[in-house]
Amino acid sequence: MADKHLSTQFDTELAGISNRVLEMGGVVEAQVAQSIYALSNFSGETATQVLQTEERVNQMEVEIDRDLSAIIARRQPTARDLRLLIAISKAIANLERVGDEAARIARTVQRLINTGVPSRLRLPVADLNFEVDLAVSQLRKALDAFARLDTAQAVSVLKADDQIDREFDGLLRKLITYMMEDPRTISASIDLVFVAKAIERVGDHAKNLAEAVIYVVKGADVRHFAMSDVEDAVR
Repeated sequence: MADKHLSTQFDTELAGISNRVLEMGGVVEAQVAQSIYALSNFSGETATQVLQTEERVNQMEVEIDRDLSAIIARRQPTARDLRLLIAISKAIANLERVGDEAARIARTVQRLINTGVPSRLRLPVADLNFEVDLAVSQLRKALDAFARLDTAQAVSVLKADDQIDREFDGLLRKLITYMMEDPRTISASIDLVFVAKAIERVGDHAKNLAEAVIYVVKGADVRHFAMSDVEDAVR
């Protein structure tokens, strides 16, 4: 009876900490969306809100990491439970980095505003929005896969990763064209290159989350695997 009680308590702790990871994921997802809103509307106020949220995200990571260490020390989990705790540790690290990318975008917005970029300059912000939609969608799918430990969903995230890379490459070529045609856009275009790269990294972190899901369920580390090998691993 005592063992059953301890097992139930452990399951409750695992569920609680998993829910906090999802809460953190929701915060950083909103943070990314806010950072792009700030860029699209040159909103210094929204950029400041994004930077303030970064402090909350950092604190969430620290608190979850601390509680993970306590659970491992008390429960000494094995097999799948231990893999889940390791995956949670990786997940919060990746989510914290997503928050860092959102903050990087917000600081870019502040720099653009402070340097007085003329609004008449043609810049492909709309193309950035499309890349963001892809990256946020990937993050949302990865978090959903984590919530349900759904390897099929995780594989779909991995398969879609190349699309974000292609969008980044296309946007980079467009920005180079803008700079060649109008030297006044050079400074702002370089800033947008860093924004586009930050968005691409959001997609990379979503991919890392998806790989962590496969690790929990199948015990297979599929980082750097070819897609055919990933599919074999989840069968």
